[in-house]
Amino acid sequence: MATGLNELTGKVALVTGAGSGIGKATALLMAREGAKVMALGRTADEVNQTVDEIRRAGGVGLPITADISSAEDMQRAYAEIEQHYGRLDSVFANAGINGVWAPIDELEPEEWQKTININLTGTFLTVKYALPMLKRQGGSIVITSSVNGTRIFSNAGASAYSSTKAAQVAFAQMAALELAKHKIRVNVICPGAIKTNIDESTEKRDTEEAREPVEFPEGSIPLTDGQPGTSEEVADLVLFLSSDRARHITGTPIWIDGAESLLMG
Repeated sequence: MATGLNELTGKVALVTGAGSGIGKATALLMAREGAKVMALGRTADEVNQTVDEIRRAGGVGLPITADISSAEDMQRAYAEIEQHYGRLDSVFANAGINGVWAPIDELEPEEWQKTININLTGTFLTVKYALPMLKRQGGSIVITSSVNGTRIFSNAGASAYSSTKAAQVAFAQMAALELAKHKIRVNVICPGAIKTNIDESTEKRDTEEAREPVEFPEGSIPLTDGQPGTSEEVADLVLFLSSDRARHITGTPIWIDGAESLLMG
């Protein structure tokens, strides 16, 4: 929900994966807080719908259709931001896929590579091509990682996905130190179970074969009696990290999972 503080007034923000879930919730919230939002996604219909909702609520938004794993697409996206607004203050590198979950010996090289290309290379390209504009006045980068690969390693078959999520944290911490002299902050959010539709696109094959038997206590999310979090709750965290209230926070992963990963890690 909006804070009423108009925390991002005058700022320009890019949100990737803005067509649904956490990305959409964050794009809507940032717009309500005064940001001009560039909503980027692979599907034109979805990002157009996000921007329509922003505009109906009185905000400012523009849709960008692009593949984050394509250097050409991301260069074009940032050129569009430069053309429209001439500045960039905040980047939410949120887009990603779950990919194929399968035992390591059954996971095909092309399936592994697709997950790496989108989740890790896509994050790199999103950050790399944002820097010329961000370096002008400083700003914020927030990257969406996960509890998987950072605290939880028990999801059978998720080796490719978890590897990218762990690598995103390392990349963010390297970037935070490198970019601090430019007044650019880089932080990471690690969501647990959140009500989104990303699980619908997960292909799982023979994951039981890779699973280790383990018993968990009743309720996998202690803080909420087993109920998953919401995209809006994650958006609130992204807003905070993108705002001046987080001006002394950089290189920091933050888990937002209701203590799920402490129980299941």
